[in-house]
Amino acid sequence: LYVDLAAERLIAAEKGLRRIAVEIKTFGGASELTDLHAAIGQFVVYREVLAETDPERELYLAVSEEVRAEVFESGVAKLILARQVRRLLSFDPVRRVVVKWIP
Repeated sequence: LYVDLAAERLIAAEKGLRRIAVEIKTFGGASELTDLHAAIGQFVVYREVLAETDPERELYLAVSEEVRAEVFESGVAKLILARQVRRLLSFDPVRRVVVKWIP
């Protein structure tokens, strides 16, 4: 599986005893809906590949706190978060810290 590291990244890490993978999305395009389609499509592909290749690793989608609040708190993105993504983390890109974990 090829991961484009130019604007977004897939990071493997450990959180306590849990093994996780974090897919970072920037939502920097002209359309939030287009960015959402791309993010969810890639997330689903990575999740399915991980289920086969590394089933113990949990996949998280990571977005800035601003994107989480503006995009994932309402509408279709909130529905997709609940049904498809489930695991989300938001971060502050300036302070470089995780703001919120949604397991």
